[in-house]
Amino acid sequence: MEIPFKYPYKTDEKYTINVCYCCMEFGIDQSLKLYAGGLGFLAGSHMRSAYELKQPMIGVGILWKYGYYNQVRKQDKTMDVLFEENKYGFLTETKIKFTISVNNHEVWVTAYYLAPEIFNTAPIFFLSTDLPENDYLSNTITHKLYNSNPESKIASAILLGVGSVKLMEALNWTPNIFHINESHALPIAFYLYNKYKSVELVKSHLVFTNHTPEESGNQKMFIWELDKMGYFCGLDNEMVKNITLIESEKLNLTLSALQLSKKANAVSITHLETIHKYWEKYKNTCEIISITNAQNY
Repeated sequence: MEIPFKYPYKTDEKYTINVCYCCMEFGIDQSLKLYAGGLGFLAGSHMRSAYELKQPMIGVGILWKYGYYNQVRKQDKTMDVLFEENKYGFLTETKIKFTISVNNHEVWVTAYYLAPEIFNTAPIFFLSTDLPENDYLSNTITHKLYNSNPESKIASAILLGVGSVKLMEALNWTPNIFHINESHALPIAFYLYNKYKSVELVKSHLVFTNHTPEESGNQKMFIWELDKMGYFCGLDNEMVKNITLIESEKLNLTLSALQLSKKANAVSITHLETIHKYWEKYKNTCEIISITNAQNY
């Protein structure tokens, strides 16, 4: 792949904003098992629509070695889960390599490229830490989508968030906007704050989609636990509390995304009504609009 990255097709002149769309999963085609469900289907749908509309958008996800899981039956006919290693001959190795910091440890990252002509999508890059330069623990960051281990979840969030920005820098392609689909890529905000030293400048580059208007779906984590893993990209805990406006020892990831973005969206008009009721008690959240999302088959 040539660097700087050359956008692979002519975009429509009416779209002037370059967008990097970051999501933990992409449901593009059944043969690319990097999704668990609705969040991925929405992201994949956006990539297909961006291709048809010829919008200047690049997707960034993670190349999950074992995907989510396959559902199988045991001999007694009860359900079981099966993790199988997936290999995708239609993805291109880019040879791009850079490092991110996870738990005070440098982790090597590479990227694989999904060209638009494979599934009629905007260009998408999938990050992987499954490299010989890394130790086994670092390799496992990109093994399983939504790993139940809390530290693995934090590590994958750092990879998606910081890795998306570093990948764009490696490609020499400058997005005007980073769009994060749910709060998984939130470390982007702290990386950008380290770069710009301004909450307002962070907001000018960040938009957010919120899906889950219920308590269990909006993760809260102890600040010390996130800090230990390097989630805040070198910011101290007091600075994190100042820019996220939290007063407890737990960080609400979704709320922080709403406070550090310039605009957010719900996924239908009815959903927006529910979202407003859920978040209206909090101060300094961004404007939330509705975008009724369809599935682009």
